[in-house]
Amino acid sequence: MKFLIYEVCRNAYLAWILLLSMVTLQNLVNLGDALSHPLRIKILKTLMEKEVSVYELAKEIGISRQLLYLHLKKLEKAGLVESDLRLEGNKAKKYYKVRKFSFTINNEVIKNLEV
Repeated sequence: MKFLIYEVCRNAYLAWILLLSMVTLQNLVNLGDALSHPLRIKILKTLMEKEVSVYELAKEIGISRQLLYLHLKKLEKAGLVESDLRLEGNKAKKYYKVRKFSFTINNEVIKNLEV
C-alpha cells in the first residue's frame, strides 16, 4: 500500500514538472488574450453545450461570421477550441467544439517561465 501511494505521488509530481515545462510565455499570453473578452467567454460557454457550425454559432450569439471568426481564431490559438471542416451536400461547413482544458497559473508557473 505504501508503495502504491508513493508511486501515485511520484507520478503526480512528474506530471507537474512536465506541465511546468510546457507552459511558455507565448502560451500564457495567448491564453490571457483568449479569455480577455466577454464575448469569447460566451462563445466558450456555448460550445461547451454542443458542437456548432460557424453559421449557427454566429446566429445564436448575434454577431457576424467575420467577427466570430476573429474571436474563434484567438480561442483556437490558445488551444481552447478546435475546428472540423465537413462536407454537407456540395457545401463545406466548419464546426467548432471546445477542447478539454485545465490551467493552473500560480507563482511557481510564473517563476519557471523563460522570458
